[in-house]
Amino acid sequence: MNAPPKTTPEFEQIIKESGKEKFVLSLYITGTTPRSRNAVANIRKLCDEHLKNRHELEVVDIYQQPSLARGEQIVAAPTLIKKLPLTMRKVVGDMSDTDRVLVSLGLEPSRNPGR
Repeated sequence: MNAPPKTTPEFEQIIKESGKEKFVLSLYITGTTPRSRNAVANIRKLCDEHLKNRHELEVVDIYQQPSLARGEQIVAAPTLIKKLPLTMRKVVGDMSDTDRVLVSLGLEPSRNPGR
């Protein structure tokens, strides 16, 4: 039997390698604007393709819940916040640049240049 990890980085590496890291994401949007709808569709597609069964996605309309946006210091929308795994990251835009979003989430971008 393998010895248990002795340090936090060892433990985090084991979790990362196991592919079971849970991603907690919040997407802040502004109503049902085309840009907001695109951001929701794009991040849901990315999560389905790259984080299947290992993510939680909360969509927050800052018109409906402005206090949440203030609490997260949202200055532009749409904004995606990766809360877990640490390090927290923010991505602003409609999430259409999949490679940029993947890198921001700490995931490998596609190696297919013809995409």
